Amino acid sequence: MTQTIIVASTNPVKIGAALSGFQQMFPSETFEVKSINVPSGVPDQPMTDVETRQGATTRALNAREAMPEANYWIGIEGGIDTTANGQFEVFAWVIVLSPDRSGASRTGTFTLPDEIASLVREGVELGKADDQVFGRANSKQQNGAVGILTDDVIDRQSYYVHAVILALIPLKNTALKFS
Repeated sequence: MTQTIIVASTNPVKIGAALSGFQQMFPSETFEVKSINVPSGVPDQPMTDVETRQGATTRALNAREAMPEANYWIGIEGGIDTTANGQFEVFAWVIVLSPDRSGASRTGTFTLPDEIASLVREGVELGKADDQVFGRANSKQQNGAVGILTDDVIDRQSYYVHAVILALIPLKNTALKFS
């Protein structure tokens, strides 16, 4: 039986990461992915860890409310937080819901170069700042800041996949209790 995953975004990177994570965690299952554009309830560029996690949670909950017939709902929200020394650190939160369980995970972090951080401080969303600094267009739906800065050693989709897999731990290990 095909399981339906609702990704709370129409961004192809997030859709691909969700599908890849589910396929790796549940290799004997068949999945159908649908995407829906739902509000995050946070600014376009979340600027704290708490705000970013809230955005991913709100997206997943809004997707479940909009499409309750699915098996899974997933929200992925990229964000930035300020380190103790004033640098900007980039990461994303992943929230996965099933009818009876939920899971959460955060990606690894990386530091933004000053040229991009300055634009973000001025209120420019990270993806647009990347495009400005690197002369790109719509990089957030491609390899993203992480791909640009690592020369695609890690692109945006692969960056999210591990966090999707880690968020699925409670859904895979149903005999265990996760508080």
